[in-house]
Amino acid sequence: MLLDSLICSFRNLGRKKFRSILTISGISIGVASVVLIGSIGAIGKETINKELSSLGLGSLTISTDSKFTDIKMTEEDLESLREAGPVKEAVPIVVQYTNVKMRGLIANTVVWGVDDTEDQVISLEQKYGRMINKNDIASGSDVCVVDYNTAQVFYKRDNIVGKKLELMLGGQYVTLEIVGVAASGGNILQTMVGDMIPSFIYVPYTTVQRYMGDNTFSQIAVTLKDKEHIESDSEYLTAFMNRKYNIERGFKTDNISKQKDTLNNMLNIITMVLSSIAAVSLVVAGLGIMTIMIVSVNERTKEIGIKKSIGATKGIIMTEFLIEAFTISLIGSIIGVGTGMGLVWAGCMFLSIPMTIDFQMMIVSIVMSVAIGVIFGVYPATLAAKLRPVDAFRTE
Repeated sequence: MLLDSLICSFRNLGRKKFRSILTISGISIGVASVVLIGSIGAIGKETINKELSSLGLGSLTISTDSKFTDIKMTEEDLESLREAGPVKEAVPIVVQYTNVKMRGLIANTVVWGVDDTEDQVISLEQKYGRMINKNDIASGSDVCVVDYNTAQVFYKRDNIVGKKLELMLGGQYVTLEIVGVAASGGNILQTMVGDMIPSFIYVPYTTVQRYMGDNTFSQIAVTLKDKEHIESDSEYLTAFMNRKYNIERGFKTDNISKQKDTLNNMLNIITMVLSSIAAVSLVVAGLGIMTIMIVSVNERTKEIGIKKSIGATKGIIMTEFLIEAFTISLIGSIIGVGTGMGLVWAGCMFLSIPMTIDFQMMIVSIVMSVAIGVIFGVYPATLAAKLRPVDAFRTE
């Protein structure tokens, strides 16, 4: 009996192909919306985690608290932190928002004063040439590493090692030689802000300090030996720096991990709200299924009457209509998931970011879609099951 119900259900779907396609499309659009929004949230979370993890820095930055002191952090503070017990590595943070000039063109840029250590404020992946080395740091060399976005902006190609650029530092343009091209952890940020900050340039921090006439740091980022004790190590390092300057309160630490958790929570809430809004379209599609099936019941009254007159029970008729609703929802949800993931893939390729697939979200979307379809199919199925043969023939 179940096999006969399945055959009848698929046959009925094929009778009104255009109507079935429209109904399936409604489900597909709803599911695709949920998958698309959910995937954007998942990719956003993964991207933020990757970007913050690319700091590598054990999740702590140390700076002076301008509310309580006018102390500026120096090279001596950097060396002191490197020797502190919980610290594995410490690197200075020197950032300037300025202009870069090449080939008669001028663009906005972010200049990062970097050290020669492996862990930088923005992770660098060498593409061409070399990275900043110890000799560059020690001598404050007039060299720099650019990201490939900078190379594309000015030369329309990736490898521009050996070229020179002019960078606005300390109120004047200084000439630096490009010794390397890198793919940086900041590329996603660049994609987001577009023309506002189209390039990142990496210069020895000592070079930036020399031209700026300022040998201080705004912040120092540290890698901790034991990341399980971030809170206690944070308190220790704050007290350590306060003791160094013999003050009660003058330094503060920021826990990057907490910022990551905060951003993740915000993304989760935004994704949940947007997914809920998108799910409304599934309810609308469910109403469409119910409407179409009620029409189908009215169109097939004679058929239903014949089936019941030769022994078909209410359960068989109801099962047949529910199978139709289930099939429409299942096909629509599978197409919707495929469409949504296709759009996500295309977006990731366009933005050059890794794609994250949330299989749990996909399964939930399919189950929710099928459940809505079946629920909205119950009423027309019940109408068909309650139809008496004599009434069916009279209606016909």
